[in-house]
Amino acid sequence: MYAITGITGQVGSALANQLLNQGAAVRAVVRNPAKAQPWAVRGCELAVADIADSDALAKAFSGTEGVFVLIPPNFDPSPGFPDLYPVIASLVRAIGIARPPKVVLLSTIGAQAHEPNLLSQLGLVEHAFEHLPVPVAFLRAAWFMENAAWDVADARDQGSMRSFLQPLDKPVPMVATRDIAQVAAELLHDTWDRVRIVELEGPRRVSPNDVAQAFASATGREVKPTVVPRDTWEAIFTEQGMHHPTPRARMIDGFNEEWITFEGAGTQVRKGTTPVQAVIDAMVAGSTHA
Repeated sequence: MYAITGITGQVGSALANQLLNQGAAVRAVVRNPAKAQPWAVRGCELAVADIADSDALAKAFSGTEGVFVLIPPNFDPSPGFPDLYPVIASLVRAIGIARPPKVVLLSTIGAQAHEPNLLSQLGLVEHAFEHLPVPVAFLRAAWFMENAAWDVADARDQGSMRSFLQPLDKPVPMVATRDIAQVAAELLHDTWDRVRIVELEGPRRVSPNDVAQAFASATGREVKPTVVPRDTWEAIFTEQGMHHPTPRARMIDGFNEEWITFEGAGTQVRKGTTPVQAVIDAMVAGSTHA
Protein backbone atom coordinates (compact mmCIF):
# COMPACT_ATOMS: atom_id res chain seq x y z
CA MET A 1 0.00 0.00 0.00
CA TYR A 2 1.39 3.36 -1.07
CA ALA A 3 -0.04 6.67 0.15
CA ILE A 4 -0.19 9.44 -2.43
CA THR A 5 -0.88 13.09 -1.74
CA GLY A 6 -1.93 15.34 -4.62
CA ILE A 7 -3.61 12.49 -6.48
CA THR A 8 -6.03 14.86 -8.27
CA GLY A 9 -3.11 16.75 -9.86
CA GLN A 10 -1.04 15.93 -12.94
CA VAL A 11 1.86 14.16 -11.25
CA GLY A 12 -0.16 12.51 -8.49
CA SER A 13 -2.71 11.09 -10.92
CA ALA A 14 -0.01 9.83 -13.28
CA LEU A 15 1.78 8.18 -10.35
CA ALA A 16 -1.42 6.54 -9.13
CA ASN A 17 -2.02 5.17 -12.62
CA GLN A 18 1.53 3.79 -12.73
CA LEU A 19 1.15 2.02 -9.39
CA LEU A 20 -2.32 0.67 -10.11
CA ASN A 21 -1.19 -0.64 -13.47
CA GLN A 22 1.63 -2.44 -11.66
CA GLY A 23 -0.89 -4.08 -9.36
CA ALA A 24 0.08 -2.05 -6.28
CA ALA A 25 -2.44 -0.91 -3.68
CA VAL A 26 -2.90 2.86 -3.46
CA ARG A 27 -4.24 5.02 -0.67
CA ALA A 28 -5.36 8.41 -1.98
CA VAL A 29 -4.82 11.14 0.62
CA VAL A 30 -7.39 13.80 -0.23
CA ARG A 31 -9.00 16.82 1.34
CA ASN A 32 -12.22 16.54 -0.68
CA PRO A 33 -13.36 12.92 -1.10
CA ALA A 34 -15.94 13.92 -3.71
CA LYS A 35 -13.17 14.91 -6.11
CA ALA A 36 -11.44 11.59 -5.54
CA GLN A 37 -14.40 9.32 -6.24
CA PRO A 38 -13.03 8.24 -9.64
CA TRP A 39 -10.00 6.90 -7.78
CA ALA A 40 -12.21 5.01 -5.35
CA VAL A 41 -13.91 3.43 -8.35
CA ARG A 42 -10.46 2.41 -9.61
CA GLY A 43 -9.89 0.59 -6.31
CA CYS A 44 -7.96 3.19 -4.33
CA GLU A 45 -8.53 3.46 -0.61
CA LEU A 46 -9.48 7.03 0.33
CA ALA A 47 -7.98 8.75 3.37
CA VAL A 48 -9.46 12.18 4.12
CA ALA A 49 -6.84 14.54 5.52
CA ASP A 50 -6.10 18.22 5.20
CA ILE A 51 -2.40 18.89 4.65
CA ALA A 52 -2.35 20.97 7.85
CA ASP A 53 -3.98 18.23 9.97
CA SER A 54 -1.02 16.21 11.20
CA ASP A 55 -3.12 13.66 13.10
CA ALA A 56 -5.21 12.84 10.02
CA LEU A 57 -2.07 12.71 7.88
CA ALA A 58 -0.35 10.39 10.33
CA LYS A 59 -3.30 8.01 10.12
CA ALA A 60 -3.22 8.21 6.31
CA PHE A 61 0.51 7.49 6.19
CA SER A 62 0.43 4.61 8.71
CA GLY A 63 0.70 1.02 7.57
CA THR A 64 2.06 1.92 4.14
CA GLU A 65 5.09 0.76 2.18
CA GLY A 66 5.90 4.35 1.23
CA VAL A 67 4.51 7.86 0.97
CA PHE A 68 4.59 10.29 -1.94
CA VAL A 69 4.45 13.91 -0.80
CA LEU A 70 3.41 16.72 -3.11
CA ILE A 71 3.26 20.13 -1.46
CA PRO A 72 0.14 22.04 -2.58
CA PRO A 73 1.48 24.60 -5.07
CA ASN A 74 1.35 28.26 -4.13
CA PHE A 75 2.22 30.40 -7.15
CA ASP A 76 1.51 33.68 -5.37
CA PRO A 77 3.09 33.34 -1.92
CA SER A 78 3.35 36.15 0.60
CA PRO A 79 6.88 37.40 1.39
CA GLY A 80 8.74 34.93 3.56
CA PHE A 81 6.31 32.10 2.70
CA PRO A 82 4.35 32.26 5.99
CA ASP A 83 1.67 29.83 4.74
CA LEU A 84 4.27 27.15 4.08
CA TYR A 85 5.59 26.63 7.59
CA PRO A 86 2.41 25.13 9.10
CA VAL A 87 2.30 22.69 6.18
CA ILE A 88 5.91 21.67 6.76
CA ALA A 89 5.34 21.25 10.49
CA SER A 90 2.23 19.14 9.90
CA LEU A 91 3.99 16.83 7.44
CA VAL A 92 7.09 16.41 9.60
CA ARG A 93 4.99 15.55 12.65
CA ALA A 94 2.75 13.15 10.69
CA ILE A 95 5.71 11.30 9.17
CA GLY A 96 7.39 11.14 12.56
CA ILE A 97 4.30 9.48 14.02
CA ALA A 98 3.54 7.13 11.12
CA ARG A 99 7.16 6.15 10.36
CA PRO A 100 6.55 4.89 6.81
CA PRO A 101 9.48 2.88 5.38
CA LYS A 102 10.27 5.66 2.91
CA VAL A 103 9.12 9.09 1.71
CA VAL A 104 9.41 10.49 -1.81
CA LEU A 105 9.07 14.28 -2.00
CA LEU A 106 8.38 15.91 -5.35
CA SER A 107 10.92 18.70 -5.31
CA THR A 108 12.40 20.84 -8.06
CA ILE A 109 15.46 21.73 -10.02
CA GLY A 110 17.12 24.61 -8.21
CA ALA A 111 15.84 23.68 -4.75
CA GLN A 112 19.38 24.35 -3.53
CA ALA A 113 19.59 27.84 -5.09
CA HIS A 114 20.49 30.67 -2.70
CA GLU A 115 18.63 33.42 -4.56
CA PRO A 116 15.05 33.80 -3.21
CA ASN A 117 12.43 32.81 -5.78
CA LEU A 118 9.21 30.82 -6.14
CA LEU A 119 11.05 27.49 -5.96
CA SER A 120 12.63 28.42 -2.62
CA GLN A 121 9.52 26.96 -1.04
CA LEU A 122 10.67 23.45 -1.91
CA GLY A 123 14.17 24.22 -0.73
CA LEU A 124 12.65 24.94 2.69
CA VAL A 125 10.71 21.68 2.61
CA GLU A 126 13.86 19.75 1.69
CA HIS A 127 15.73 21.34 4.58
CA ALA A 128 13.03 20.23 7.03
CA PHE A 129 12.77 16.74 5.53
CA GLU A 130 16.53 16.15 5.78
CA HIS A 131 15.99 15.42 9.47
CA LEU A 132 13.11 12.97 9.13
CA PRO A 133 13.53 9.68 11.00
CA VAL A 134 12.86 7.68 7.80
CA PRO A 135 14.61 7.41 4.41
CA VAL A 136 13.59 10.28 2.14
CA ALA A 137 14.18 10.92 -1.57
CA PHE A 138 14.02 14.40 -3.06
CA LEU A 139 12.86 14.01 -6.65
CA ARG A 140 14.07 17.26 -8.22
CA ALA A 141 12.17 17.61 -11.47
CA ALA A 142 13.04 20.01 -14.27
CA TRP A 143 10.67 22.60 -15.76
CA PHE A 144 7.43 20.80 -16.61
CA MET A 145 6.84 20.42 -20.35
CA GLU A 146 3.15 20.74 -19.52
CA ASN A 147 3.71 24.40 -18.61
CA ALA A 148 3.29 24.94 -22.36
CA ALA A 149 -0.45 24.49 -21.81
CA TRP A 150 -0.59 28.26 -21.29
CA ASP A 151 0.43 28.70 -24.93
CA VAL A 152 -1.91 26.24 -26.64
CA ALA A 153 -4.66 28.73 -27.53
CA ASP A 154 -2.33 31.39 -28.96
CA ALA A 155 -0.34 28.82 -30.93
CA ARG A 156 -3.45 27.13 -32.32
CA ASP A 157 -5.52 30.24 -33.04
CA GLN A 158 -2.94 32.95 -33.74
CA GLY A 159 0.27 31.17 -34.66
CA SER A 160 2.12 32.92 -31.85
CA MET A 161 3.80 32.02 -28.56
CA ARG A 162 5.01 34.47 -25.94
CA SER A 163 8.10 33.31 -24.07
CA PHE A 164 9.32 34.37 -20.65
CA LEU A 165 12.16 31.88 -21.06
CA GLN A 166 14.83 33.62 -23.11
CA PRO A 167 16.81 33.88 -25.32
CA LEU A 168 14.64 31.86 -27.63
CA ASP A 169 17.44 29.50 -28.68
CA LYS A 170 18.54 28.70 -25.11
CA PRO A 171 17.90 25.04 -24.16
CA VAL A 172 16.29 24.54 -20.76
CA PRO A 173 16.01 21.33 -18.69
CA MET A 174 12.40 20.14 -19.10
CA VAL A 175 10.56 16.94 -18.26
CA ALA A 176 7.13 15.40 -18.88
CA THR A 177 4.91 14.62 -15.91
CA ARG A 178 4.57 11.01 -17.07
CA ASP A 179 8.34 10.61 -16.66
CA ILE A 180 8.19 12.16 -13.19
CA ALA A 181 5.51 9.63 -12.25
CA GLN A 182 7.59 6.78 -13.66
CA VAL A 183 10.63 7.68 -11.59
CA ALA A 184 8.52 8.36 -8.49
CA ALA A 185 7.02 4.87 -8.81
CA GLU A 186 10.48 3.35 -9.14
CA LEU A 187 11.64 5.18 -6.02
CA LEU A 188 8.64 3.99 -4.02
CA HIS A 189 9.56 0.40 -4.92
CA ASP A 190 13.23 0.97 -4.09
CA THR A 191 15.15 0.82 -0.82
CA TRP A 192 17.80 3.23 0.48
CA ASP A 193 19.10 4.84 3.67
CA ARG A 194 18.82 8.44 4.88
CA VAL A 195 18.57 11.18 2.23
CA ARG A 196 18.70 10.62 -1.51
CA ILE A 197 18.58 13.31 -4.22
CA VAL A 198 17.41 12.33 -7.71
CA GLU A 199 17.57 14.97 -10.45
CA LEU A 200 15.31 14.35 -13.43
CA GLU A 201 15.01 15.92 -16.86
CA GLY A 202 13.77 14.81 -20.25
CA PRO A 203 15.72 13.09 -23.05
CA ARG A 204 17.14 16.41 -24.24
CA ARG A 205 16.98 20.07 -23.25
CA VAL A 206 14.35 22.21 -24.92
CA SER A 207 14.48 25.82 -26.10
CA PRO A 208 11.47 28.11 -26.63
CA ASN A 209 12.19 27.76 -30.35
CA ASP A 210 11.84 23.99 -29.95
CA VAL A 211 8.50 24.41 -28.18
CA ALA A 212 7.25 26.70 -30.96
CA GLN A 213 8.34 24.16 -33.58
CA ALA A 214 6.51 21.42 -31.67
CA PHE A 215 3.37 23.57 -31.70
CA ALA A 216 3.81 24.16 -35.42
CA SER A 217 4.02 20.43 -36.03
CA ALA A 218 0.99 19.74 -33.83
CA THR A 219 -1.20 22.51 -35.25
CA GLY A 220 -0.11 22.36 -38.87
CA ARG A 221 0.63 26.08 -38.97
CA GLU A 222 3.65 28.30 -38.45
CA VAL A 223 4.06 29.33 -34.81
CA LYS A 224 6.29 32.31 -34.11
CA PRO A 225 7.80 32.72 -30.62
CA THR A 226 8.37 36.21 -29.24
CA VAL A 227 10.23 37.35 -26.14
CA VAL A 228 8.25 38.98 -23.33
CA PRO A 229 10.40 41.92 -22.16
CA ARG A 230 11.69 41.49 -18.61
CA ASP A 231 10.55 44.94 -17.48
CA THR A 232 6.91 44.00 -18.18
CA TRP A 233 6.74 40.77 -16.19
CA GLU A 234 5.59 42.05 -12.82
CA ALA A 235 2.85 44.15 -14.43
CA ILE A 236 1.66 41.18 -16.50
CA PHE A 237 1.58 38.89 -13.46
CA THR A 238 -0.27 41.53 -11.45
CA GLU A 239 -2.86 41.86 -14.22
CA GLN A 240 -3.28 38.09 -14.02
CA GLY A 241 -4.31 38.52 -10.39
CA MET A 242 -1.07 37.95 -8.52
CA HIS A 243 -0.47 40.02 -5.39
CA HIS A 244 3.22 39.16 -5.07
CA PRO A 245 4.67 38.72 -8.58
CA THR A 246 8.36 38.96 -7.68
CA PRO A 247 8.97 35.31 -6.64
CA ARG A 248 7.60 34.06 -9.95
CA ALA A 249 9.64 36.59 -11.91
CA ARG A 250 12.79 35.69 -10.01
CA MET A 251 12.19 32.01 -10.70
CA ILE A 252 12.16 32.68 -14.44
CA ASP A 253 15.26 34.87 -14.03
CA GLY A 254 16.91 31.87 -12.42
CA PHE A 255 16.30 29.67 -15.45
CA ASN A 256 17.38 32.40 -17.87
CA GLU A 257 20.49 33.31 -15.87
CA GLU A 258 21.24 29.65 -15.01
CA TRP A 259 21.39 29.98 -11.25
CA ILE A 260 18.39 27.68 -11.14
CA THR A 261 20.07 24.51 -12.29
CA PHE A 262 20.74 20.96 -11.19
CA GLU A 263 23.14 20.55 -8.30
CA GLY A 264 25.03 17.64 -9.84
CA ALA A 265 27.50 16.79 -7.08
CA GLY A 266 26.22 14.11 -4.73
CA THR A 267 23.01 13.53 -6.68
CA GLN A 268 21.66 10.81 -8.94
CA VAL A 269 20.88 12.00 -12.47
CA ARG A 270 18.00 10.47 -14.39
CA LYS A 271 16.70 11.08 -17.92
CA GLY A 272 13.08 10.63 -18.94
CA THR A 273 12.09 9.26 -22.33
CA THR A 274 9.15 11.48 -23.34
CA PRO A 275 9.97 14.12 -25.99
CA VAL A 276 8.39 17.55 -25.90
CA GLN A 277 6.63 16.83 -29.22
CA ALA A 278 4.60 14.04 -27.62
CA VAL A 279 3.47 16.36 -24.81
CA ILE A 280 2.54 19.20 -27.17
CA ASP A 281 0.72 16.82 -29.52
CA ALA A 282 -1.43 15.55 -26.64
CA MET A 283 -2.25 19.05 -25.39
CA VAL A 284 -3.21 20.35 -28.83
CA ALA A 285 -5.31 17.26 -29.53
CA GLY A 286 -7.05 17.69 -26.18
CA SER A 287 -7.81 21.35 -26.86
CA THR A 288 -9.21 20.54 -30.28
CA HIS A 289 -11.53 17.84 -28.96
CA ALA A 290 -12.63 19.77 -25.86
